[in-house]
Amino acid sequence: MRMIYCIAIYVYLSAIHLAAQFNRKARLWVEGRKGWREGLALQLANTGERPVVWIHCASLGEFEQGRPIIEGLKARRPDTFILLTFFSPSGYEIRKNYPYADAVAYLPGDTPRNARDFLEIVRPKLVIFVKYEFWFNLLSGIHRKDVPALLISARFRPGQVFFRTYGAWFRRQLKAFNTIFLQEGISPAQAESLDVPCQVTGDTRVDRVLGIISENRVFPEIAGFCNGQPILIAGSTWPPDEALIAKLVQQPCFEGWKLIIAPHDVSPKRLTALEAKIRLPACRHSALRRGEGPHHARMLVIDHVGMLSALYRYGHLAYIGGAFGSGLHNILEPIAFRLPVIFGPRYDKFPEAVSLLKTGGATSVRHPQGLITAFTHWSEEGQRNTAAQLAFRYVRENSGASAFILEEIEKLL
Repeated sequence: MRMIYCIAIYVYLSAIHLAAQFNRKARLWVEGRKGWREGLALQLANTGERPVVWIHCASLGEFEQGRPIIEGLKARRPDTFILLTFFSPSGYEIRKNYPYADAVAYLPGDTPRNARDFLEIVRPKLVIFVKYEFWFNLLSGIHRKDVPALLISARFRPGQVFFRTYGAWFRRQLKAFNTIFLQEGISPAQAESLDVPCQVTGDTRVDRVLGIISENRVFPEIAGFCNGQPILIAGSTWPPDEALIAKLVQQPCFEGWKLIIAPHDVSPKRLTALEAKIRLPACRHSALRRGEGPHHARMLVIDHVGMLSALYRYGHLAYIGGAFGSGLHNILEPIAFRLPVIFGPRYDKFPEAVSLLKTGGATSVRHPQGLITAFTHWSEEGQRNTAAQLAFRYVRENSGASAFILEEIEKLL
């Protein structure tokens, strides 16, 4: 099985290099890993006697789950040298200057040689993987070197490779982890088959979103745009989401409201298409900051990344995108600011969405009329406030995972 896995890795790496000729994200993936041995050795050259904790995140979403652990560890143990690695350019390119990490790097492709060289350069005292991405040559090397390792905010589902008839080899690789901290419980049979200590601690993102509230980031220009009117914030939207919103804003129920929309893709082509589709007087945030926005604008388009999580403080209701495609984006951020949330139909892999639908803090829609009905219901202040309290209750009742995990980390350092 290991040979098959390694062949698959080499095939994947070849495909990425081929795609790099015409795909920007693949090109960043390849370019970012050139000379990685020398670059990594240079970043770790001055660690001295400081213990190296290596934390790996697949991309930006997993980083947000790992962030409370990184910042909590730095607060408790400032002498710790933290190496943060990413697999995806969408994580690395945005967080490569993250101040709480002593070094930030791309994770090399998981070939046997790369895994051996990476661990020899890093020599970690502790390894933390966030949520998933099980790179088995690296895990095998960690296990052989007897380096303590943790998997945090993990989720396991019945259909995963670990629980299939051919999954024994994959389950064995998980023995590299001392403990797996789960977002939610799994069946006794699944837990027994993993043969690794598992603890249900919840999702560290909950602690992260509470931290965002305490940061109290404000944007005077956005407050000026809102001007005391009720605001629908549409976060991380894709074209199918925007098609529904385009219908909603033309309805009488949207009179008196304004829209702040932060699309998942902020490329010029996508922004132009969005503004053509949603027919409201529009202004882009970059222009608003320069004082160039039209005073009559009813739609503010966020044309860059990195500020959405703090924008929800200006909202009254949130629509979160992604649930017509590969997966729902972050709904914890708006509910932490006490906003009821609306999203599309593909949410079953997100426990927070399932829970909120049951309690009444969220609703799912499939077509424009569903969105219009949901919006009409929650445009009434009393109904909206009730749903907002139900939404926030989820955050309040599911916080604390980070503090528990940090206590376990301290025992291993």
